[in-house]
Amino acid sequence: MTHDHDLVLRPTPAQTEAALNPPPGRNGGDLVVETLAGLGATTVFGLPGQHALGMFDALRRSDLRYVGLRVENNAGFAADAYGRITGEAAPLLLSTGPGALTSLAALQEAAAASAPVLAISSQVPTAGLGGGRHGYLHELPDQAASFRGVVKSVHTARTPSQIPSAIEAAWTSALSAPHGPVWVEIPQDVLLAETAIPVVTGGDAFPEELPPRPELTAVAADLLSKAARPAIIAGGGVVRADASKKLRQLAETLQAPVVTTPGGKGAFPWTHPLSLQSWIEDRHTTDFLEDADVLLVVGSGLGELSSNYHTFKPRGRVVQIEADLGKLESNHPALGIHADARLALQALLETVSEREDPTAPERVRALLAKVAERIAAQELTLEQSVLASVRKALPADSPSFWDMTILAYWAWSAFDAKGPNHMHSAQGAGGLGYAFPAALGAAVADPTRPVLAVSGDGGALYSIAELATARQYGLNVTWLIVDDGGYGILREYMTDTFGEATATELTRPDYVALAESFGVPGVRTTPENLEQDLAKHLASPGPSVVLLPAVLRMFAATHLD
Repeated sequence: MTHDHDLVLRPTPAQTEAALNPPPGRNGGDLVVETLAGLGATTVFGLPGQHALGMFDALRRSDLRYVGLRVENNAGFAADAYGRITGEAAPLLLSTGPGALTSLAALQEAAAASAPVLAISSQVPTAGLGGGRHGYLHELPDQAASFRGVVKSVHTARTPSQIPSAIEAAWTSALSAPHGPVWVEIPQDVLLAETAIPVVTGGDAFPEELPPRPELTAVAADLLSKAARPAIIAGGGVVRADASKKLRQLAETLQAPVVTTPGGKGAFPWTHPLSLQSWIEDRHTTDFLEDADVLLVVGSGLGELSSNYHTFKPRGRVVQIEADLGKLESNHPALGIHADARLALQALLETVSEREDPTAPERVRALLAKVAERIAAQELTLEQSVLASVRKALPADSPSFWDMTILAYWAWSAFDAKGPNHMHSAQGAGGLGYAFPAALGAAVADPTRPVLAVSGDGGALYSIAELATARQYGLNVTWLIVDDGGYGILREYMTDTFGEATATELTRPDYVALAESFGVPGVRTTPENLEQDLAKHLASPGPSVVLLPAVLRMFAATHLD
């Protein structure tokens, strides 16, 4: 009897001939790019370096598109966004030591946001692995140790024949739920070594599915069907699993109000009668969720930002669906279902009973009215008008990328993303400098739509070098920089806590003149002209900068009450 897994694909005569007579002059670097192409990659990001030159020279002999950034961390952010937009593993090619280590903050963000990034770094020559201490340039006793606490998996290829399998294993890891960054390192001498290994013509890397346990979804379906006041928290896992339609079906079947976390923006329609929107940093919303007798949490670990800074204390039964096993029940006891959000929601749809609850839309309207009343009482019309102008100027199907800045914190709660996978921020790890290089990666992924990046002047200074990248590749990104003269949110935090701020004020350049020096058009705008100026630049092909001098304030936090 023959089993499917016993079948072996036999090479064609042409494949056999090519394998027996591979082209001359190939090396380990060729095996890298051939394997990537065989797995389906079309684009790679990165920066060259001395030990990595074997990989970069091989790009010359491949059809892969190379997008080079100016700082490794920014290259990592670009790859992160490319992975979020396409759902593919985004290759990131780096050099040894300083080049590799400079990418760590970007890889931490990719890990926190479950973005599939395939980082491939060179290493010192093989003799220096394992702490050989030969004094090679860029040598570390154990380079991989710096990444093990950040990425999903680490892979080292010590010979040319190990390269295809190491990259395939990393690719599978990056794209298995939960998605995330992975690390492959290859010594310099292995990348440069000539090889007679046949040309890599295909890949056999299939991400592992993560279905729910049926006995758990049966219990969850029974709880939800019999609930008097069910509610749903939708996190980034719903967006990453492309499960937004299934979430809507389930919410409508159960008549369960839905709130989205910052990472889950757009997972549920903003104006739907059951939409609590994303005012998750609000005491009224927190009270509403605490009152649910059955709370379904999908694709969220209920971390700091998703629990109103850990003040959320559910009184009812919690059902948590989470692909990251380490996040399951990490903050609240629950019926924990370790599964991909899409597969788990499908299982629930097949087993829940329809509920009737005519009070649900009214309870949603009442909550949103309370939130609006609270914000209105704080005289924050400037902040609301600026955010509204951004929303009006940005096409509904365009993605936006937000740095850690006051306007982004407003957007987490108050911005209608207009759809899943449209709004992304650095809220996973919380580092500065994410927005602009990430927007560049998104523009590479889909050049048909304009992309918006939003930064404060502090975060913008992390990314200025990438104006050269935007100009070099003609990327369709408009960069809105809100200039308040420093680290605005830290200024606000310190003033509130200590009475005055320290180390928050910045000398900064003339951003418009600086952009123009790179050949990138720029404009200085006002809150009154923001919508018009932003819309104009978004409609114009290529990169641009819109500078808004403004001091914005945050709405009052409710977790401190």
